Amino acid sequence: MRATAVAVVAALVAGAVQLLSAPSRQHLEPMDRTVRVWHWNVAGNALHRGSASDGLVEAVADSVIARGADVVSLNEVCESQYTAIRRRLAARGWPQDPDNFGRFDAALAPSSRLCGGSGAYGIALFAEHGMGAARRYPLPGDGVAEPRTMLCAPRADLPRMKYCTVHIATSDTGNGGTEVARRQLDKVRSLLDGFAEAGETYVVAGDFNAQPHYVRLDPFYAASADTPNNSGNHGANRELDDADPSHCPGYGEGTAVGSGGPSTPCAGTAKVDLILVRESQLAGAYSADALSAPASCAGMAYCSDHRVLIGEVRLRVH
Repeated sequence: MRATAVAVVAALVAGAVQLLSAPSRQHLEPMDRTVRVWHWNVAGNALHRGSASDGLVEAVADSVIARGADVVSLNEVCESQYTAIRRRLAARGWPQDPDNFGRFDAALAPSSRLCGGSGAYGIALFAEHGMGAARRYPLPGDGVAEPRTMLCAPRADLPRMKYCTVHIATSDTGNGGTEVARRQLDKVRSLLDGFAEAGETYVVAGDFNAQPHYVRLDPFYAASADTPNNSGNHGANRELDDADPSHCPGYGEGTAVGSGGPSTPCAGTAKVDLILVRESQLAGAYSADALSAPASCAGMAYCSDHRVLIGEVRLRVH
């Protein structure tokens, strides 16, 4: 009896050790998730001077809710506008985690000449499911122009799902771009490669100030995205608007508002706003759409000089 009891105890201990040391089934089996992305460069200083009462806040919140977004990316937003949008979304019941769903990163400190003196200016993220700790990744600069960063945060309930927003420096030298813009893009690409190597699934949205067919974006787009409108790609990503057969395949819909901009491979305005995901992390179809620019803001024809870009994608999360 004593030997039998010892054997039973030993078996139980061995089983417990095996359970403790084995990875969980959740860790072993990746999960597929559909993500609905909403991005807009709101020109919060250039057109609105920091105003949170001229219709911009309502335009953002109404569209986010109407489109059922999971993650929101904002560029050129004043802190006063970010705060008002956060309150508006919370009041509309959008966030599932009402105390932890927004992140703001200041590119420029408060100034009487900035945002109407209402506060800092930068980029922002919102996530309906809440977010973990955010991290800002500084991008190369020239010490003179506006500092640029990429702002990222994990989804609260899926810590290996990372949301990012970025605003690349303006470049007026066409296809090649300025040296600063190229170095910023190289840094962003390096960061995305690092996320993938660490087993993190990512979505990055922003104003890249470059059209999809420009040489400086070739290291981003995967070769599988090549079309006559956007060729020579050798990267690892797909852009959510690159597979639309009806709107300039491989390029997508223009996001700039107004005329007189740079030439494009198809009719329409330039596309400078992008939503990028890792091709190897795709778990299904994806799509995007550039929405008509809202015209509901007081004192201006359109609420921004950019159109809202929305996208939906099925991704694999480990």
